[in-house]
Amino acid sequence: MASHRRPKQTSPRYTGVLTATAAAAVALSTQTASADPLPDPNKKGVKAQVDRLYEQATQATEKYNGAKEKADALTRQVEALQDAAARKQGELNELRDRIGTVATGQYRSGGLDPALQLFLSENPDTYLERASALDRAGERQSAVLQQFLSEQRRLQQQRGEASEKLRDLDGVQKELGRRKGEIQGKLREAQRLLNTLTAKERARIAEEEDRADRASARVDLGNEASASGRAAAAFAAAKSRVGMPYVWGASGPTSFDCSGLTSWAFRQAGMTIPRTSQAQASIGTRVDSLGDLRPGDLIIMRTDLSHVGFYAGNGQILHSPKPGAQVRYESIARSGMPFMWGVRIG
Repeated sequence: MASHRRPKQTSPRYTGVLTATAAAAVALSTQTASADPLPDPNKKGVKAQVDRLYEQATQATEKYNGAKEKADALTRQVEALQDAAARKQGELNELRDRIGTVATGQYRSGGLDPALQLFLSENPDTYLERASALDRAGERQSAVLQQFLSEQRRLQQQRGEASEKLRDLDGVQKELGRRKGEIQGKLREAQRLLNTLTAKERARIAEEEDRADRASARVDLGNEASASGRAAAAFAAAKSRVGMPYVWGASGPTSFDCSGLTSWAFRQAGMTIPRTSQAQASIGTRVDSLGDLRPGDLIIMRTDLSHVGFYAGNGQILHSPKPGAQVRYESIARSGMPFMWGVRIG
């Protein structure tokens, strides 16, 4: 198999994104090594606790993404129903005007019985012809009235549907608020734990992230082709985002969570896929074996299907892994997340 070395990519660091690396660098610049206290043996598990909090935050992020997708769909439905109701109201107003015009004409004619008006006509020979015409006019007027009542019922139905969707939307928006609070709480707790570490300990964590980024820049992906042109195009788009920061709930183009990266990449390839990792797990063709994956296939990770990335070739995943990290290549075997299955999209 031919070896393919990717040149080291340089990407701008985006201000406003708090990462463990940045936190460590700041702390290291404000403290000298000689001033560091001795390591606290009780803090050995802090890194593990932070990793668990980050994992919980990413799991909550996928639930947030699902609620956000539902809220967006409900918003579109409400807008469509409200637009339809507005158009229907306009049609009813026109029908009401037509009915009013007919009623005004009858009032001004003195309300004389139509049959008597025809009987007194100057030309009785046309009585039958006019009577037939009058019957047809009466039928048309009755049809207009029936149409008005039918359209009025339809308008009431549309308004009722819109009200129901608005109630659903309110519930989903409250869920969004709860999910957001959960995610922010996990991230605050992770930062609090990081702040309890010494500068040396934080620098060690920062070095782990830098090492992962350097390994990503030197990754050997092999030369295996994608299973389809669409997958190849999506994978190429994702590769152009290497170095961009993980931000929960973000779907590009300069920051991403895990499913935000995959859904964004397929949009660049001209295809819309679901927003969440759980939903992405059920599309396309399932690939159960790691050995059968091709570059550009989606990789579903964790038993709750809460993580997704692209198979990059040679046992590597391209993904947006967690808070404090950036889009990068990593070994699937060393990712710390169990592989569930792959998804091939044609």
